[in-house]
Amino acid sequence: MTSTNADVTSNRPWEEMDSGVIRRAIADNQLGHAEISPSGRFEAGSYASFTLTYTAGVFGVDDSGSLRVCFRFASDQSNPQFDDPKGPNYCTVEASNGAVLQVRWDPKANVRPWDRTLWIKVVKGYLKEGDRIVIRFGVTDHGGPGMRLQTFCEQTFEFRVLVDPIATFNFQTLPDQPMISIVPGAPERYVAVLPTRRRPGERFALKVKGEDKWGNPSDQCDAALTLEARGAIDGLPKTLEMKPGRFAFELDGLSVAKPGEVSVLVRDVSGAVVAETNPLIIEDTKLVHFWADLHGQSEETIGTGSAREYFAFARDRAFVDACGHQGNDFQITDEFWAELNRITAEFDEPGRFIALPGYEWSGNTSLGGDRNVYFPVEDRIIRRSSHALIEDQATAKYDCTTAGKLFEAFAEAGEFDVVCFAHCGGRYADIKVAHDGRFERSVEVHSSWGTFEWLLHDALDLGYRVGVVTNSDGHKGRPGASYPGAGKFGAIGGLSCYLMEELSRSALLDCLRKRHHYGTTGGPGGRMIIDLKARFSAAGTLYHDDPKLGPAEGHSATEALMGDIVHLPDGTFNLDVSVASNSPIERIDIFNGRELVETLRPYSEADLGARVRVLWEGAEYRGRFREVIWDGSARFNDNGIVEARPVNFLNRDKKLEQDGTDGLTWKALTTGNFGGFDVTLNDAKAGVLELKTPLVSFELPVADIGMEDRVYDASGQLPRFVKVFRLPEDNPHRSFRFNRDVPLHANGDNAIYIRVTQEDGTRAWTSPVYVYR
Repeated sequence: MTSTNADVTSNRPWEEMDSGVIRRAIADNQLGHAEISPSGRFEAGSYASFTLTYTAGVFGVDDSGSLRVCFRFASDQSNPQFDDPKGPNYCTVEASNGAVLQVRWDPKANVRPWDRTLWIKVVKGYLKEGDRIVIRFGVTDHGGPGMRLQTFCEQTFEFRVLVDPIATFNFQTLPDQPMISIVPGAPERYVAVLPTRRRPGERFALKVKGEDKWGNPSDQCDAALTLEARGAIDGLPKTLEMKPGRFAFELDGLSVAKPGEVSVLVRDVSGAVVAETNPLIIEDTKLVHFWADLHGQSEETIGTGSAREYFAFARDRAFVDACGHQGNDFQITDEFWAELNRITAEFDEPGRFIALPGYEWSGNTSLGGDRNVYFPVEDRIIRRSSHALIEDQATAKYDCTTAGKLFEAFAEAGEFDVVCFAHCGGRYADIKVAHDGRFERSVEVHSSWGTFEWLLHDALDLGYRVGVVTNSDGHKGRPGASYPGAGKFGAIGGLSCYLMEELSRSALLDCLRKRHHYGTTGGPGGRMIIDLKARFSAAGTLYHDDPKLGPAEGHSATEALMGDIVHLPDGTFNLDVSVASNSPIERIDIFNGRELVETLRPYSEADLGARVRVLWEGAEYRGRFREVIWDGSARFNDNGIVEARPVNFLNRDKKLEQDGTDGLTWKALTTGNFGGFDVTLNDAKAGVLELKTPLVSFELPVADIGMEDRVYDASGQLPRFVKVFRLPEDNPHRSFRFNRDVPLHANGDNAIYIRVTQEDGTRAWTSPVYVYR
């Protein structure tokens, strides 16, 4: 019933077909029609049953004609199955006149974004006008639970029906589509957000929402919450009444008069803490923090929800300060490009929210791979990688078929105000094929697709001076709060923190050009505060533009920020770092290029107890199908488990479960990121850990587990490994400050940056400080 090889089909819009007969047929609704029952609102991730009835029009459906019911690429609903009536997602298909039908499910049997396809072919007989094909999704007659819906919300979720009535293999989309609304469930957790750095007396807001179990902001919140400030916050009320009908609550007009650190605890009526904000540092400083997700798509390309809904979600439900829309260029028609520019102009509101115009140059990897492109103003030329899904060729003259040609076109047009990122999605950026530091200022090391430190390593190996960003590349209509749901996207979407004087497009683009930013893997613990300063014992020359690429303005300096480029003929390098978070800090790694200089922890050997952490990490290879399966088991022989807690089990369908008193089992995958578990043992030293996964299996005496990692490597094209180490039973360290002298190489760049890992599974990377002799 399943095909892994998609057929090549035509799916052009009906208006562009050459056949006048077909055009008139559709205009007169003679292709038939389809209805869904029941219709209405359904909870995201729930099980439901539907009957889709297609009624043939004047043409009927000829012998060997077909029907397709298609779903979006981004949907993570469960696939229909036809073999197990008692199982979930059981599906039946029959013709009202007894015609014999051939049915198969193929995830790539139609033109994107509607590529997930139930294909129904008439193989014996035919349909005449009025005959019906009845499709039952999620049949429960035999005890099955129904059809599992996608885990994210969509107001107009379509069961998109296409028909080939004349058996010409020319599928036409029905003009009216059956659809339902997928809505959030009840709140399972609360999220509260503050800015991370502001100046004394500046106004800011506390923003609070409830999220259902799949991460959707819920409009079913009905709670009386108590707000407890750590530190003095002027204007903060004592309570917050959350009533149904709203997706988020904003308390603005807050301020803090004096320098220091503040945060807010949110308690329910029982007094239990249900949310804790990130810390907010108040400091008299030139640069403050703004958070952004600059990379994602809406339904006009391969995402979910409209572009207008996309920006509204980022601003009003994800609580980010800036957002960019990055649709695949080969799907962006000239009409949508104009509309997208109107939307970014509408949403851009300096001081409140920045909407950055741009698109994703989506060339094949052999031609350079995906690049994000950002403009300072609307209505700029879109230079596409191709017109693959665009019929109108009027602007094809501007196409740049390789990343190298794209950069050349910007240079020839004098468009040096453009900023680009290299990123890894379906097609990964190959910066060995093309890179131009005048435009490409950063690499994206994390998104919903996973973690891609290898992209930064490529840049460092090649001598490029780039910053680090993280974004979501979200397809689920949730920029700034993009959770993986139940699909193959393996990670929470990232967030980047930008060090800026003010919230404006010009300040954001200036920050991007200077690489004054760091990125995190997102989620509730993702808004950590990282301060990194480099200090030199002798004066160097500091640059923002790379002097290797041409004339660049520099000035004398004895200090530098993340992202700065410094020529330091003499003197030493001192690294001053502070980190603050709402989650305990596990470790901070200092790197010089790819070399790990030192790993620092806020606790010592003496603090270790009976808590052991086991983590798996890695990706299969750089391309689209990079998932590594870590399904497995662990047993602590001659010991016992007091408590086990999952780390980065981001897909609710994949669980960590206890097996007896001394064992665990799990289903898990990674896409470059990491997951695992903590376990607190009855005895800190007794017994042997026996671990089994498809890639790594080993036995390790518990007494041999210490602070340093025990690594079991199964690397292939990319790193894949399991590591085991010990943690304190209670780690109270949510802030950590250190100062280190870092030795410099005499030749070439010293790319000094840090990677922060929190106990909750969140990671962050700073842009490097580039120092050369």
